[in-house]
Amino acid sequence: MVGSMSAVPVQPAAAPTELCPVAFQDFHSPEPFPLELGGVLPELTLRYETYGTLLPDKSNAILVPHALSGDHHVAGRYRPDDVKPGWWDVFVGPGKAIDTDRFFVIGVNCIGGCKGSTGPLSIDPRTGRRFGGYFPEITLGDIVRAQRMVVRHLGIAKLHAVVGGSMGGMQALLWCADYPREVGRIAVLAAGLSQSPMAIALNAVSRACVEKDPYFRGGHYEPGAGPDTGLAVGRMLAHISYLSSAAFDQKFGRAKVPGAQPGDPVHWQVESYLDHQGEAFVKRFDANSWLRITRAVDRFDMTARAAAGTLFRGDGPDVLAVGFSSDWLYPTSELRMLLAAATAVGVNAAYHEVITDAGHDGFLLPDTGLSVRLHAFLG
Repeated sequence: MVGSMSAVPVQPAAAPTELCPVAFQDFHSPEPFPLELGGVLPELTLRYETYGTLLPDKSNAILVPHALSGDHHVAGRYRPDDVKPGWWDVFVGPGKAIDTDRFFVIGVNCIGGCKGSTGPLSIDPRTGRRFGGYFPEITLGDIVRAQRMVVRHLGIAKLHAVVGGSMGGMQALLWCADYPREVGRIAVLAAGLSQSPMAIALNAVSRACVEKDPYFRGGHYEPGAGPDTGLAVGRMLAHISYLSSAAFDQKFGRAKVPGAQPGDPVHWQVESYLDHQGEAFVKRFDANSWLRITRAVDRFDMTARAAAGTLFRGDGPDVLAVGFSSDWLYPTSELRMLLAAATAVGVNAAYHEVITDAGHDGFLLPDTGLSVRLHAFLG
């Protein structure tokens, strides 16, 4: 089934209200957590948030894995005066596409991250010092296996759905492949069956920016004294790939910074915007986490399993693939390939294309028609 949606505002049936206050929780396992590439974490902490009420039969749970630089804070505000709500608040909450009046929504900060789950900034109990550059390499499979521990901790045997965009969509595919009887449906937004060579190349240059910063020190730096310049420049590069050419034209054109003179270091508004994105990212993210997670994304490759007919199964989860017309990081052709692999083995699958100039970041933005499609798919 193929359809298209134009970028028009969606009017909900009833005015949604905002989740506030929300709070995070920590799941802790004292047991060693073996990793797919041979490393091991001596213990594991996973920070997560939940929204809505879990039904007595626990049949209404939806997991929302985050994208590369996201975290467990999917929706709502911790305090009414918080400047920003959670990263997918436009779609998650009372009366929204993922309706917390009906569903119990779970967000988990991935391992290797820097927002409360075990990662490079965590203390290694074996040494009493931060892991830092000694934090082992991880895969998206490790991240999903850790998420599953939280789901089991909550007493949920089968998720109603896993819904994710970008890296979150890759995790949804892994849930479908590795735990097909534990999820009813998956929605994959702005992601493909593998990381493309171009996307790997962009990540490689972004990582090089960090690793060549003299303050990186092989990953052994103290918080606040790390490779801030390298991380900022790496994020600036990555951010270019999140927008389309049309989005840059519409947002900035050739506008100059007010008062800028021809010889000023920052002359164009697009330069100022990217500088701001880099500086803001350094304040909320860790360089070692950036390296580990981008490499985990680059390793993601489900093409062989799709070709062998083992990625999807006829009695497995329903599939919704959503592509964004101007996304050049994960083109719509990759979502169509995903659909073809699913339908080839008899999966109840659909593809919808959102017509937008927003680029890859389209899955994060409101007014794309995505709310209607997600609401219908979730039932």
